[in-house]
Amino acid sequence: MILCFDIGGSRIKAALATAGRITALGDCPTPGADFDAFLAALSGFASAHALQGVAISIAGVVAPETGRIKVANIPCADGRVLSEEITAALRLPVLVLNDADCFALAEQRQGAGRGHRTVFGVILGTGVGGGLVIDGRLVQGAGGFAGEWGHGAVVAAPWNLPCGCGQRGCVDAVCGARGLEKLHHGLHGETAASTAILTGWQAGDTRAGQTVALWLDLITPPLALVLNVVGASVVPVGGGLSNVPALLTALDQRLRAAILRQTDAPLVVPALCRPEPGLIGAAEAGREAFAT
Repeated sequence: MILCFDIGGSRIKAALATAGRITALGDCPTPGADFDAFLAALSGFASAHALQGVAISIAGVVAPETGRIKVANIPCADGRVLSEEITAALRLPVLVLNDADCFALAEQRQGAGRGHRTVFGVILGTGVGGGLVIDGRLVQGAGGFAGEWGHGAVVAAPWNLPCGCGQRGCVDAVCGARGLEKLHHGLHGETAASTAILTGWQAGDTRAGQTVALWLDLITPPLALVLNVVGASVVPVGGGLSNVPALLTALDQRLRAAILRQTDAPLVVPALCRPEPGLIGAAEAGREAFAT
């Protein structure tokens, strides 16, 4: 039995994983500023169960070399060797993974990537993230940043908007939901939510159509480059923008026209592990990590 957590900036979700089954335990607010309260929140879910270990999906990046985490939206955890401190508090082995990596692993094992050797999971939410699974194994790389295609100065001016990572011209800054809204404002001087923009696009609104066309122009080349490099045969997509099937269809058509591989089969597909891919991916990773 493994205790799994999906930890974001606002909520901690918990579940038990047993023999391939996930049983939800509930959730609670994330204590972002008080590390003792953070540990207490996790301990509250652990006390009543006989556990083999704890597997955590978190909105941060863990350096494989040191175990130290960078997590901007949970200040009390930032910079800590989180696995060691939680192990000391719960007296259990602890595995901590990036949430996009957990998403990609969940999709490869139980979702749209089943049966595929190389899966590149993409998050199109508030921002842009990703994770890479090859031969059933997560690829994390030096520093733990493998799969993070949302960052790097690859989007040409005049759309090289500032990114939270400190660079300009990142895919994360212009191709997530907030980025779509920035593009719309830049083109038309209008403030509109991403949901309204996409609804307008599907209804034939000209201005919304121009915004989505620009979004496709900006997101397709870097994603095509990723696929040419890693050779992924499927791209499961999660996050809020993935809830618009027409957008994924449009991106898939543009992407297949832009890569070297010729295929009539869809590459960009909706994720199937809903609503908790972080918990599913953490459980999958935890089962392997604690098997020995």
